[in-house]
Amino acid sequence: QLQLVESGGGLVQPGGSLRLSCAGSGFTLDGYAVTWFRQAPGKERQGVSCINKSGLRTHDADTVKGRFTTSRDRNTHTVYLHMNRLKPEDTAVYYCAAEYTGSSSLFAGCGFRSAGDYNYWGQGTQVTVSS
Repeated sequence: QLQLVESGGGLVQPGGSLRLSCAGSGFTLDGYAVTWFRQAPGKERQGVSCINKSGLRTHDADTVKGRFTTSRDRNTHTVYLHMNRLKPEDTAVYYCAAEYTGSSSLFAGCGFRSAGDYNYWGQGTQVTVSS
């Protein structure tokens, strides 16, 4: 079964850091833009950060700008969400989603799209920021 697999969530104190990973199972992420979303209890899902297929373009939500960043490793076909200076309000289930953009420019930007625009979703990983 083709799916995305996330890892790296956990419990961290305010001000701490975590790194989430997202990789394909049964396929690689080559040619895919990847977006990270999060959803806290009782709240709507929100886009957090994304990276285009080449890794040359990224975009971060205002709520995490300067603290979170996304990168990709072409050798391991893995996308990472680096989360620094975590706050209690960052507590949520984090999901990665992949959209095939194989025909787009290497410099095409990425964004937070509708759920149906993505080809694959991960199962989610819990991030809890608490002292």
